[in-house]
Amino acid sequence: MSAIAFHIVSLDDEPDIGAMIKRYFEKNGLPVSTVETAADFWDLVAQRPVDIALLDINMPGEDGVSIARELRKRGNCGIIFLTANNDDVDKIVGLEVGADDYVTKPFNPRELLARVRSLMRRLGEREEGEAATAGREVVIGKCRLNLESRSLFDADGGEVALTAMEYDLLDAFARHPNQVLSRDRLLDLAHGKEDKAFDRSIDTRIVRLRKKIEIDPAHPRAIRTVRGVGYRFCPGEG
Repeated sequence: MSAIAFHIVSLDDEPDIGAMIKRYFEKNGLPVSTVETAADFWDLVAQRPVDIALLDINMPGEDGVSIARELRKRGNCGIIFLTANNDDVDKIVGLEVGADDYVTKPFNPRELLARVRSLMRRLGEREEGEAATAGREVVIGKCRLNLESRSLFDADGGEVALTAMEYDLLDAFARHPNQVLSRDRLLDLAHGKEDKAFDRSIDTRIVRLRKKIEIDPAHPRAIRTVRGVGYRFCPGEG
C-alpha cells in the first residue's frame, strides 16, 4: 500500500493540534483528515475506512479509549494515542485496548510523523523472506497464523482481531520456532529499531496474545516464558 493510499485521521478536540498535524504531515507527503468530535470521526469512518487513527485520549463525551475499543472490534487499523497525561497507568490502559503507540503532549510533529511512518511499515509491508513462506499457515496454540494474509484464525475458522504489533510478534515467533527471543530481540523483530517507546510493553502484549491463542492462558504452552531471558514459541503446543 502506498503512503497516499493510507487513510490517516486525527481526532482531537483542540483544533490547533489537528491543524498542526495536518499541515506538517501534508508538507511531508502524507494526507491527513482532521475531526474534532467522536461523532464526526464515525461519520468519516462510514465514508472511508480508517487505516491509522491518531486519537486524543481525553475527549469530551466518547473518549479516545472508547473509540479505540470499537475500532478494534471492527478491524485492524493502526492506533496511536495522543494525550497530555504522561501517567504509566494511561499507557497500560492504552496498550490493553490495542493501541500501537502512544505520544504525550506537547509533542514534536516530526516525532509523531516518524512513529506514523513506522506503523505504516508494520501495517503495509511484509518482512524479507515472506515470499518464501507464501501460503504457509503456522499453528500457534489453538489458532492458525496465515503468513500470506497476515491473519490469525481460531479453531472454527473465524478471524481473530490483531493489532499490527500483535501480528508482528506472532510472525517473529513463527519464524523463530523453539528459539529463546529476548525482549530486545522481539522489539527489533516486531517493532522496528527506530522506536523504543514501548520497551517494557512486550510483557503486556504477550499477556494479551496468550488470551487469544492459548487454550489455558494462565498456563501457556505455545508461547512460554524463559525466566530472566524472554520467550520461546513451542510449535505443536497449545
